[in-house]
Amino acid sequence: MWKKDEPARPFSGQGPAVEPPVPAAPSAPTRHVNEPAAGNAGRETVNIGKSVVIKGELSGSEDLTIEGQVDGKIELRENVLTIGPNARIKAQVFAKSVIVLGKVNGNVSASEKVDIREHGSVEGDIVSPRLAIADGAYFRGAIDMQRSGKAAEPKKEEAKPVSAPPVAAAAPAGAAVVQR
Repeated sequence: MWKKDEPARPFSGQGPAVEPPVPAAPSAPTRHVNEPAAGNAGRETVNIGKSVVIKGELSGSEDLTIEGQVDGKIELRENVLTIGPNARIKAQVFAKSVIVLGKVNGNVSASEKVDIREHGSVEGDIVSPRLAIADGAYFRGAIDMQRSGKAAEPKKEEAKPVSAPPVAAAAPAGAAVVQR
């Protein structure tokens, strides 16, 4: 009779067939910075872990996911920035698209879209043509939904000279002043 656990072997007339050893599959795929992510169609993604703290300016030309802490300025004008659920950001943010799952304290400027997900939090002004705020998200600040495709830095209030209306020349007391 045949054993159920043993696969059928082709009969070759020679002794028992020896199968080559099967290499063990890796437990988890390791992704290097230079490899494109599977779902991003050739785009590269970099991850900053939970224990990483960055103070200063952060810029790059790859999509970025931050799980750690950044204090300063983040500039990814042509790429997607994802603020992970454990991330704590105290920075000015400039990116093509920003997805917020964690906490951001600072102004966010995106040329395409800002997406604040369910447990995400933003305290600061947002400048973007498109904005999505999920139910359960937190936002405190101003929104400028500009129509142009470029992310502009938040505008600074500039004092404009105020022109006073023309004033009639002082006339002697009792004289009538006629304006035309």
